[in-house]
Amino acid sequence: MLIKFIVSILPILIYVYFKSRKSFHMLQQNWYNDGNRYIKWLFKNIKNNFINLEIFFVLFSLFILIQDKIAMILVIIFYVVLSLIFLNNSKKEQTKKPLVITKRVKRLFLTTFLLYLIPIIIFSLIYNNKYLFVYYLIIGFMVYINNLIVLVSNTINIPIEKLINRGFKVKAIKKLNDMKNMKVIGITGSYGKTSSKNILSDILNVKYNAFPTPKNFNTPLGLIITINNHLDKFNDLFIAEMGAFKKGEIKELCDLVHPTYGILTTIGTAHLDSFGSRENIQQGKFELIESLPSDGIGILNKDDPYQVNYQLKNNCKIVWIGIDNKEADVYASNIKLSHLGTTFDVNFKNDSKTYQFETKLLGKANVYNILASIALGSELGIEIEKLQMGVKKVNSIEHRLELKKMGNINIIDDAYNSNPVGSKMAVDVLSMMPGKKIIVTPGMIEMGDEEYNLNKTFGNQIADVCDEVILVGKKQTKPIYDGLKEKNYDENKIHIIDDVKLAFPMMQQLRENETYVLLENDLPDIFNEK
Repeated sequence: MLIKFIVSILPILIYVYFKSRKSFHMLQQNWYNDGNRYIKWLFKNIKNNFINLEIFFVLFSLFILIQDKIAMILVIIFYVVLSLIFLNNSKKEQTKKPLVITKRVKRLFLTTFLLYLIPIIIFSLIYNNKYLFVYYLIIGFMVYINNLIVLVSNTINIPIEKLINRGFKVKAIKKLNDMKNMKVIGITGSYGKTSSKNILSDILNVKYNAFPTPKNFNTPLGLIITINNHLDKFNDLFIAEMGAFKKGEIKELCDLVHPTYGILTTIGTAHLDSFGSRENIQQGKFELIESLPSDGIGILNKDDPYQVNYQLKNNCKIVWIGIDNKEADVYASNIKLSHLGTTFDVNFKNDSKTYQFETKLLGKANVYNILASIALGSELGIEIEKLQMGVKKVNSIEHRLELKKMGNINIIDDAYNSNPVGSKMAVDVLSMMPGKKIIVTPGMIEMGDEEYNLNKTFGNQIADVCDEVILVGKKQTKPIYDGLKEKNYDENKIHIIDDVKLAFPMMQQLRENETYVLLENDLPDIFNEK
């Protein structure tokens, strides 16, 4: 009977493999529970995670009344059916960002497998037919709480991960110390970090060999990987994007790479729930500027009250940029947007001349990003003509107000993420386009206690511009719906779906000869309401 018991366990382990992959995916999207993000996701999705067919494992208690062979057959059937249902549902799901099988994930697989294997080995060693129902109940319960088992595996592996990362960190620090002629530029802010980084890289590369962190590598490990795997002796400048969920994290990044120059994009409400307050966000972002050396240069935005009103604890040089505030050291005016891009004039404080710039990028926020790059480029000795050339050559940034064609529909792809400033700007850009205007959005997330009001205001803004509204997720978009109704928006023009992939056929149904569709935010799979 022992052999038959072990055979009956195999379908369970196969199902555990499928389910664990899903759990690892959610853990990875929640930054391996940094800031308890994975735990918060579990609590927020209790129904989806724990009210499912697996709960019928409790019926294994009835096996005390059933013949052992029949019980084993029923267990096999139960988990084979669960596996087939899981695989069928997986085929229907649209994965926005798939699980990346990193070495860390492989270590998690190993730890999780061992946690399941240990009780199975114990039961095999002490096997007694009389307790078969107890064995199945315990194993069934462990399968049922797989999301929690994966969390335990992650916790067990933390010391191992810290030890591995420490070795990578030592290697990165040594490499940076050996590159004495290379200067580091740090970029942080609540919004626009990645866009600003990519824009700065394109502009500085007209004169220098500048290397930016890839994609959104803005954590300590992301910077370490970039340094170890990508930087070389030919780089003049290293542009380090710096992200944070709480105070002290930007300081940690600065202590790692020691920036000489710093750009602070804007200070807003992103990650308010983890920072705890606007004041903490403000202090956290200024950790970059306050980490600069006395001969360093900080680029700040004079239109941002949270930057203007901050009491800076550093005597480094500060260069202010602005659009609305003409007292800035470098400011833009005469901004003109069209479906072809943006043109604007730039003035320098001690220069009576006005210089015209043009870019294929859209939106006021990108003008701020370009201004910051122009200001720093000028400080680094790049001539105006080269700066103009660099701005003109700046590439469109993927999923950030990226204008592209999808069949016979014009798409404004702003799907990377969303925030109060960016979402308003995206709607403003849409308003300037000719023809029918449609928005597809699940709204903004991680706005803390202000999330409802910010999304409701977003609904008000949408109502003033859009001809049709496609909301992704009924529960998630309730504040936007309320904002639309507050403006007496036609309910027949509001379409609610539970999966973003349903938006694309709907666009075709709603389109006219000239149609522009704004894709505003694309939440990760952890927020899918389907």
